[in-house]
Amino acid sequence: MKRNRNFSLLLFVVFLGILFITFSVISVEARKYRVKKSKPHKHQNDRNGNGNRNSPGPAPAPLPHYPTRSTIFDVMSFGAKGDGVSDDSKAIIAAWKAACKVSGATIEIPSNFQFFLKPITLQGPCMPNLVLQIDGTLLAPPNVGSWPKSSLFQWINFKWVQNFTIKGTGIVDGQGYSWWKYSSIYFLQKNSKHIPDMKPTALRFYSSYDVTVRDIKITNSPQCHLKFDSSRGIKVDNITISSPESSPNTDGIHLQNTQDVEIHNSNFGCGDDCVSIQTGCSNVHIHHINCGPGHGISIGGLGKDKTVACVSNIIVEDISIQNSLTGVRIKTWQGGIGSVKNVSFLNVQVSDVKIPIMIDQFYCDKKFCKNQTGAVGIRGVKYDRIIGTYSVQPIHLVCSNEIPCTDVDLIDIQLKPSPGYRGFHQALCWNTYGKSQAPLLPSSIDYCLGKNGDPVKRIEKSHEHVC
Repeated sequence: MKRNRNFSLLLFVVFLGILFITFSVISVEARKYRVKKSKPHKHQNDRNGNGNRNSPGPAPAPLPHYPTRSTIFDVMSFGAKGDGVSDDSKAIIAAWKAACKVSGATIEIPSNFQFFLKPITLQGPCMPNLVLQIDGTLLAPPNVGSWPKSSLFQWINFKWVQNFTIKGTGIVDGQGYSWWKYSSIYFLQKNSKHIPDMKPTALRFYSSYDVTVRDIKITNSPQCHLKFDSSRGIKVDNITISSPESSPNTDGIHLQNTQDVEIHNSNFGCGDDCVSIQTGCSNVHIHHINCGPGHGISIGGLGKDKTVACVSNIIVEDISIQNSLTGVRIKTWQGGIGSVKNVSFLNVQVSDVKIPIMIDQFYCDKKFCKNQTGAVGIRGVKYDRIIGTYSVQPIHLVCSNEIPCTDVDLIDIQLKPSPGYRGFHQALCWNTYGKSQAPLLPSSIDYCLGKNGDPVKRIEKSHEHVC
């Protein structure tokens, strides 16, 4: 009996042991399950993108880092040497092509270096707000014979550029000395095959829009220093243009078929016109500039070889001209057609200028030119506050026999002879009609102009329709 009781007790203990072990295993598995359940699955998201709607999810992964693309293109990084001898043309072109693709890019011509360039074309269109920063010196080929015959029109040509700026503290040097020497020889030996009859412009813009040129110096161009052709929206600010007075045909700025132009705060001293305004120009404003020596501010020559010439809406004001052939001038060839109208020359200070005020409709750049009928009509020209000294003649207004100049106003003209003067005190007006208003000096200005008359206006207006 006692043995049976002990056996039963043993079975009970065994049963309790089995039961305890089973409960322990179940409890451990239950805890594992609860821990695993509480960790959000990588594919399980609530409406806010979190694994658990009641608690914040893990911090977002950082965005990938991409290096910022540089907008500075130093020509030295493209192989330029900057020693004034090596040809850096290819390096400049390479830098241009790379920068052209980047909005707001700057091409750097670093200071303290000289970059020798053969004739090049820098072509657009490019991304907007491209800048050419010239702080060093650009040098053109110095010898006439080293220029390719196909590149005699310009040295550095900008074509189809928009929203573009040239600026800096540097120099663009056309090294035109040999060209000027050859020009003198050319007039003596016109049949020479070794002397080109064309000379290059230093900087030329063709078919370009919204262009700014500021702060730089352009010097010694073989011919024009800065030319804008078939362009619009041009601003020139605080530049200096210079070449020897003996350099022939070296205009400072040359405008042709170009509209909406502002030129201001600049200095010009060169062998020809400080600013030359040619056919197809309108809405041009020139102000606060210093000009001389040279040929002053010129509109023309227009209508050569019986061509059409159209110029309108020109304002030249607040300028100083000294030691020049002319001050403010309009010049046309005989036989041309078209018109020059709405031109104002205001507040011009002249000093030792040979002829301060000029209209010449018999312009000729040779010893002899054949007389022709017809002319580019000139109407609506105002000269207001032209003050200073002259060395040959105060006023020379000579208009076509066939097409008179009309609506020409002379207001507040005060011109005195320069010291040592030996010339003509009388103002000369030929077939020029308009009005004069005191003060007027010399007094001959007061009766220089004829009065406007209806028959004269009808003749002049009949030749404007081509514009």
